[in-house]
Amino acid sequence: MAHYQRLIKVQTQGKSLQKVTTKVAAIVAESGIQTGLCSLFLRHTSASLIIQENADPDVLLDLANFLAKLVPEDEPYIHSTEGADDMPAHIRTVLTHTSEQIPIANGKLVLGTWQGIYLWEHRQRNHGRELVVHVMGD
Repeated sequence: MAHYQRLIKVQTQGKSLQKVTTKVAAIVAESGIQTGLCSLFLRHTSASLIIQENADPDVLLDLANFLAKLVPEDEPYIHSTEGADDMPAHIRTVLTHTSEQIPIANGKLVLGTWQGIYLWEHRQRNHGRELVVHVMGD
């Protein structure tokens, strides 16, 4: 079994969902692995990864609006050293994911027609985020 690992650096634009499917797919192709598994791990506690609708941007907007209502920033959180948006960002990350696993077949990610991989920035300001892509298989 072969292993291949790369790091993707993503500069976020404050609270947003950034599609990283193309970057991940390029690493899978680069790996030469035909059948296996792609493991993604985001090295942060105030941003997350999701696999979600990639055709209608209204889905992503509705998700962001729902999560903002579910985890408001104006609550009196105890942890506030890094700003009013930090603790809510941690909670949003707990409710979503910092890792995903996607099968690989014929050298490509086995995503559904309408699925895309997104890095979800939960903080107000821009951040440099790191996504570890680990590909394993034959």
